[in-house]
Amino acid sequence: MIYSEKTCRDFVSAVATSEPIPGGGSVAALVGALGAALSTMVASLTLSNKKYIAVEAEMEKNIQEIHKIQEDLIGLVQKDIDNFEPLAKLYKMKSDDPEEKKKIREAKQKALYEACLVPMEIIKKCGRAIELSQEFAVKGNKVVIADSGSSAVLCKAAMQAASFNIYINTNMMKDKELAHKINGETAQRIVYYGALADSVFGYTTNTLMNTVIETDDTI
Repeated sequence: MIYSEKTCRDFVSAVATSEPIPGGGSVAALVGALGAALSTMVASLTLSNKKYIAVEAEMEKNIQEIHKIQEDLIGLVQKDIDNFEPLAKLYKMKSDDPEEKKKIREAKQKALYEACLVPMEIIKKCGRAIELSQEFAVKGNKVVIADSGSSAVLCKAAMQAASFNIYINTNMMKDKELAHKINGETAQRIVYYGALADSVFGYTTNTLMNTVIETDDTI
């Protein structure tokens, strides 16, 4: 089943069941995709307005990148499910045979690592989306600056949610050195891009509260 092809209502309903999939990783990917989509919209409305001709070339380049991030994140909705399913099946496996139990434990450890891969990709994609949202907020169409700010906020939330899906898996890893390495990279990205998203939020809020935005010919 391809969950990214479901309706919004069906996807939400699927998340709300007792089944482990789709779970937090897939939801984080979808939230990130929505955040990126808002930036794509801002770039489109900037390109369609002659008032912003000075940034046309930059916007052309950025809109291609943010649209690809958007599509990549949609793909990660299903990929997270596909990566987690083997681990979910291993949790259900039981055996009284010592050798079989050992194989299951080893398989679980490998699956725990692989279950971290998609959330890390979500974090990386959303981090870049936040960088682009800053560009759109500062240089893009001011009528839709709220959407640039919303893009950064949603992508930050997606990153944070994805990080939990990493930490829950590293928590159960026997290879503590590997777990520490993964946790360190995750935390570093969350702190850096989280602060950048907060900066975009602050800039957007200040602009909306203290600047008169002309709407007559901007959209």
